[in-house]
Amino acid sequence: MAFNLVLVHPQIPNNTGAIGRLCVNAGASLHLIKPIGFDIDEKAVRRAGLDYWDKLDLHVWESLDDFFANNEIKDNAHFATTKTKRPYFESHFKEGDFIFFGSETAGIPEDILERYKEKNITIPMTKDGRSLNLAISTGIVLYDAIRQNFDTFERG
Repeated sequence: MAFNLVLVHPQIPNNTGAIGRLCVNAGASLHLIKPIGFDIDEKAVRRAGLDYWDKLDLHVWESLDDFFANNEIKDNAHFATTKTKRPYFESHFKEGDFIFFGSETAGIPEDILERYKEKNITIPMTKDGRSLNLAISTGIVLYDAIRQNFDTFERG
């Protein structure tokens, strides 16, 4: 069982395409939570995902409520945000975990961050930085999760 990347209301097709490609190469599933700021059939998504899009384990949810109604979230989730001091590398990732990332413009909704406060994680940055690109952020955290579980990672 692989990891699950969850993008809450993604806005930039190139980021989502790159994240889709990342997921295929990492054996992860991608969950997109509507509303989405673009059509997932858009050329920019396909171009960024190149020829990987048809190999992607993609799940599209109508809303956060729809996602939470169909996925049991307890200690199997991590919520990436700039609004915590807890670095991602202090989290213990297990195969099958859900790793949430918010939209490029708004992040994960505050009520979700508050509900799962003990599972919030961040990528350390200097005081000059505000945030990282979404596709880069997903890669950093996903590959640390893989590193922590490398003995069971299926390699090609």
